[in-house]
Amino acid sequence: MSVLMTEIENHVLTISLNRPEKHNALNTALTQALVDALREGERNDQVRAIILHGNGKSFCAGADTGEFSSLTPDAPDQVLDRADLTTSLHLAFSKIAKPIIAAVHGNALGGGAGLALACDLVVMAEDARFGYPELKHGIVAAVVLANLVRQLGQKKAFELVAMAEPVNGHRAFELGLVNRVCASTEVVVQARDYAEKLAGWSPVAMATTKRTFYRAADLSLEEALAVGRDANVMMRGFKKH
Repeated sequence: MSVLMTEIENHVLTISLNRPEKHNALNTALTQALVDALREGERNDQVRAIILHGNGKSFCAGADTGEFSSLTPDAPDQVLDRADLTTSLHLAFSKIAKPIIAAVHGNALGGGAGLALACDLVVMAEDARFGYPELKHGIVAAVVLANLVRQLGQKKAFELVAMAEPVNGHRAFELGLVNRVCASTEVVVQARDYAEKLAGWSPVAMATTKRTFYRAADLSLEEALAVGRDANVMMRGFKKH
């Protein structure tokens, strides 16, 4: 059985994590398959928006700790390769010019929480469990910190990782981490509402909007305005749709 499933409908690519018996925990195979699916979605002209969700009871329960026994100082190349793969995955979301919507239900913990935040928009079930429990297991929330701190701010982000307690969808919404909260049965439906709306825009305008957004996000005001100016000039050459 494939660890990941994909489907394209109405210009929307749905990527489904498919290790339901493991709550879609991210082993190397699933992580690589997800990186590959995202990059293929970027290349496919039929795709204008992407939904990411998990089959079964959870969105993603984080890293598959079953692999940790092989990731030791005795295998430094394997350790580095796995860390590089995880980093590449989290970076891919902002680099892909097509909008990506997370449809989150059940557990979104550790690396799973990181996946949700890496998406451009998040729809979350009201009873979802979102958080960073790594310290409870004697490990570190590492790669996932980059997006968390940028989106939440230092004090609240540190509380999430230091207390290691999950929050539900309503609290995640209060914190500004998600865009919509709904019943778990409606998560994919509402994510598709977002996706089909975004897929209806000019692909060039949508791609330029996303690229400009992420370029400006971490710049000073003067530098961000310069990025906006460049996009403004580029926009004048767009063909009308």
